[in-house]
Amino acid sequence: MSAMTSVASAEVALGKRDLRQSVLRGLRETCPHCGKGRLFGRYLKVVPRCESCGEDLSHQRADDAPPYVTMMIVGHLLILGVALLEDTYAPPTWVHLAIWLPLTVALSLVLLPRVKGAIVGLQWANRMHGFDGA
Repeated sequence: MSAMTSVASAEVALGKRDLRQSVLRGLRETCPHCGKGRLFGRYLKVVPRCESCGEDLSHQRADDAPPYVTMMIVGHLLILGVALLEDTYAPPTWVHLAIWLPLTVALSLVLLPRVKGAIVGLQWANRMHGFDGA
């Protein structure tokens, strides 16, 4: 039996999970399994079990990935904005600080739980960290 055949038979036995759907559900901060229950009990605290379908979510291990991904997204957006503003209007430094510092904080706080939810959805769909049902 080849490796591809064993992987395919394992997916059939365990049931294939839709990666796109579970990541989108995580972005919406809902359970990656049912899409109805809340994913977080507090700002970044993942609930141990979905209130709607009972899926065990305590296995997630997002760790440092959400902050890194959030920093990459926010950094790219802000660098583009700073470059465009500087090239177009060349405002003084205090204008840049007044615009970009609060925007950095706000974007980071808004994106961080959504990115963490997407990573939990990714882990669930790929049966990582105990999400394999075993």
